[in-house]
Amino acid sequence: MGSWTITKWELKNTLNSKKFLFIFFFQLVVLLMMILFFNNFLAGLESEQEIALSPSLDQFASLGVYDPQNILTPQLNPQILELIPLDSEVEFKGLQNGEFTGKVFLSTDEIFQAEVIEPIPMQLYLDYQDPKRNVIREEVILAQDKSSSLISQIWINDLFPKDEISTPQIEEEVQGEDISLQIIRKLMTAILTFLPLFLFGNLIVDTIVGEKERKTGEMLIAMPLSRGNIILGKSMAVIITMAFQLALWMALMILAGFSLENPLVVYLIVVSTAIPMVGVTGIVASFAKNYKEAGIGITFAYIAIITFLIVPALAYISQPVEILSLSSMTLVIKIVSQDPLSRGDIILPFASIIFLSIIFYYSSIWLFKRDDILFGPRPGIIRLLLDFIGLNKILDFFNHKYKLYK
Repeated sequence: MGSWTITKWELKNTLNSKKFLFIFFFQLVVLLMMILFFNNFLAGLESEQEIALSPSLDQFASLGVYDPQNILTPQLNPQILELIPLDSEVEFKGLQNGEFTGKVFLSTDEIFQAEVIEPIPMQLYLDYQDPKRNVIREEVILAQDKSSSLISQIWINDLFPKDEISTPQIEEEVQGEDISLQIIRKLMTAILTFLPLFLFGNLIVDTIVGEKERKTGEMLIAMPLSRGNIILGKSMAVIITMAFQLALWMALMILAGFSLENPLVVYLIVVSTAIPMVGVTGIVASFAKNYKEAGIGITFAYIAIITFLIVPALAYISQPVEILSLSSMTLVIKIVSQDPLSRGDIILPFASIIFLSIIFYYSSIWLFKRDDILFGPRPGIIRLLLDFIGLNKILDFFNHKYKLYK
């Protein structure tokens, strides 16, 4: 009952905070933009067209082209280069006044009748005062290679007409979705589903570390509540907030066209995963003296959590064999993919969630109960680890012997 009192108090303060409301809706907007980006990315993969992930390269550099036989021009990328047709009489003053980054001239000789297969003869002029010249060089060389291959093929066809060559008739029939696209879609869906869990770690930090920096920790401890109730109450407030945002987020994903099989089950799994995540954040917040220390600690903690969640999921996606995983993200991927589930697939992730939650919350409450952590002088991490596992008496014994010997 004491924990629920703290939970209601923290929720009330959080919802009354304009800063929190701004951050809350701003994060939803950012997440929505990520959905749109991933949808466009998947649409590009499905259409088998080139995907431009850098919109700043749109017509990045200007290239003057003299190509009377229209050999090189079709192979140049107009999304990166601004192609400007040139007359044979045009001089090179365009490079001097900055009008062009480069110019390319092709010979008017009969290239198709060449007896030797070789690259297309051309002249490329670059403005070496312009750093964009390297982009033009790479694009022109790439277009030259493509054009040479096409000309070589035409030359071979002239020597060996198609009527004289019997080629087998091959028909390709594609069924279902490409395997690489399936992998990307599954992984994106899982990552986007778990993403909101990593956005509210600052709440538990603010509720615990903020008490230390605002010097209100003494007033909180003086309340007729146990310190365990304080930690659990603050943690429940953060979990409820994360669950609310996750519900909105999954609704946006479904509206945006993401396929989520059994969304209620997926929602419960992700919310359950938030419980140990808040617990490990509580350990960092209980030990940290200030926001700076807490930020560094949470960074390392989240790296470990991401590794624990994503690495088994990647292993399962790359080779979906019958393996059991402790990662709840792997379980979500199996549900989204409608793969058959065994008892181990369900028991192991939830067993790991329960086990880690007990360890993390016990550790955070144990740290919060220590006055030397809250008020100082704070002991080192090694000393705390020894105290936690019960080896402090051994350390004190050796310290006492050392002092006697000295």
